[in-house]
Amino acid sequence: MAPGPKMLAPKCLIENVNEQLTVNQEAVQILGKIYNPVVVVAIVGLYRTGKSYLMNRLAGQNSGFPLGSTVQSETKGIWMWCVPHPTKPNHTLVLLDTEGLGDVEKGDPKNDSWIFALAVLLSSTFVYNGMSTINHQALEQLHYVTELTELIRAKSSSNSDGVQNSTEFVSFFPSFIWTVRDFILELKLQGRPITPDQYLENALKLIPGQNPKAQISNLPRECIRKFFPDRKCFVFDRPTNNKHHLLSIENVSEDQLDPKFQEQTHNFCSYVYTHAKIKTLKEGIVVTGNRLGTLVETYVSAINSGAVPCLENAVTTLAQRENSAAVQKAADHYSEQMAQRVRFPTDSLQELLDEHTACEKEAIKVFMEWSFKDENQEFQKQLVKIIENKKEDFLMKNEKESDQYCQNELNLLSKALMQSISAGNFSVPGGHRLYMEIRKKIEQDYRQVPRKGVKAGEVFRRFLQSQAAIEESILQSDKALTDGEKTMAAERAKKEAAEKEKELLRQTVQEQQQKIIAQERTLRENIEQLEKKLQVERENIRRDQRRMLDQQLEMQRKLLDEGFNKKSEEMNKEISHLKNRIEATRKDDAPFIERALTALGHGIVSTLSAPGILLGKVVKGISSLFK
Repeated sequence: MAPGPKMLAPKCLIENVNEQLTVNQEAVQILGKIYNPVVVVAIVGLYRTGKSYLMNRLAGQNSGFPLGSTVQSETKGIWMWCVPHPTKPNHTLVLLDTEGLGDVEKGDPKNDSWIFALAVLLSSTFVYNGMSTINHQALEQLHYVTELTELIRAKSSSNSDGVQNSTEFVSFFPSFIWTVRDFILELKLQGRPITPDQYLENALKLIPGQNPKAQISNLPRECIRKFFPDRKCFVFDRPTNNKHHLLSIENVSEDQLDPKFQEQTHNFCSYVYTHAKIKTLKEGIVVTGNRLGTLVETYVSAINSGAVPCLENAVTTLAQRENSAAVQKAADHYSEQMAQRVRFPTDSLQELLDEHTACEKEAIKVFMEWSFKDENQEFQKQLVKIIENKKEDFLMKNEKESDQYCQNELNLLSKALMQSISAGNFSVPGGHRLYMEIRKKIEQDYRQVPRKGVKAGEVFRRFLQSQAAIEESILQSDKALTDGEKTMAAERAKKEAAEKEKELLRQTVQEQQQKIIAQERTLRENIEQLEKKLQVERENIRRDQRRMLDQQLEMQRKLLDEGFNKKSEEMNKEISHLKNRIEATRKDDAPFIERALTALGHGIVSTLSAPGILLGKVVKGISSLFK
């Protein structure tokens, strides 16, 4: 699969001019050419904290994203750099560098909140870049995380409960990395060495007490713990103590950097390359570059319209575009494969139908791979109709090619006969016998012609019909035959013609049966592949639900360990709700799949105009799967 264009330098993805967000269409076009899965790493943090330097290192470069050396923020909006993933073949690493939060030149603080929310929505790994330490002040500066419930919605339904809506975040939120730059403290707790991860978790412990100050301080801690259960921390020493080098660090060679900083940067990059996951949406929907571009446009459009970006709406928009494209990809694959595999005319109809079945199976597989959330299987039904029409075109072409080929061959074989007729060579005693011998020889030679195709019998029948009047004339004028012999010859000719008609009728009936069997295979193949896809999708739903439940249970356990019994009890209602949803999903799995397959069966049979008995067979077969 093509990895997409290689970007030599970053490009602005979302422009932020006068605090108005605008999608850069050139960047979206770059994403639109990336059809493989993407690992999206976004970094946010206060301005002038070295975010861009880390992103350049992830890209394997010292420069790229502008670093700047003044107190003025260099990056505006969200910049993008797409590079081949260093450790995952056929994957693209998409790096998103955001403008610094808390820029004093900004007038509307809401603008920062939207940049923060977009970084969360678009990434699969979210890096928060802080300075010096993780303390009360650092957590206060991360107040943007507390606003996510107001800036993002998981579901579009207006009656969706806010708490339940935020619980859904864990099913599509990115993993979280807190990077602490210029770290000067010792990694020790109560005199014992600790890891950076332990340092982060200790900083996220809730502060006891019911006073308003404690509750305000706990809010960002609670949000990080709730929304980002997958957390990691890295600490970095100063890159160098040379101030001149710090001002132009992109030009500083490796050996001029502090060895400890080099090691820390290497560990950070290695971790991201190894552990940063493919960007996925709810229910395991894999995001490719072109899908990411659609998400960017959908989210920014919602923000500019005054709405709240909603994952469910974004997925719906994405599904409409992607499913249409999936239909086209699958249909094109069918046409390309048929054109490559079929040599016209085919020796028989069955040969063509067998190739059709094989190519159709591949095309359905392509559709299943690229489509998702195909409500009521409308797009799959479209594909069935398109392929059926294409198949009919191939059948017509096959008949035309066979007809033309057979006619040309028969013209060559009968050329001498036609010349003899024109010359009157058969208008002599014994002429009828001579004529029949030559015609029989033509028929024998015609049978030996290879790969005449489906119109072989029809073409020869037309030839006999064209010769009927000539044969009768030769027969009646042959003075070597008695009237009785002429009568017998005429009866024999009629009988042969009737046999030819019966033979053609048998062929027609056989071909109709073959076409019906091919349609039945079409129906069954669509149903079988859809069933497999639905089972995977339902398992993805259950997996997301279990993940949310596990996260809630783990959070409740931590609250109990930390002595927050009341907060732990308050989570019981939410946990109970999740358990009920999981059970309801489990119970509805089989009925849901059966309803979908039956509806698809009805739709396909209607499209194929197959006999009702075929639908009865298939629906009965579907029902038997769930007993």
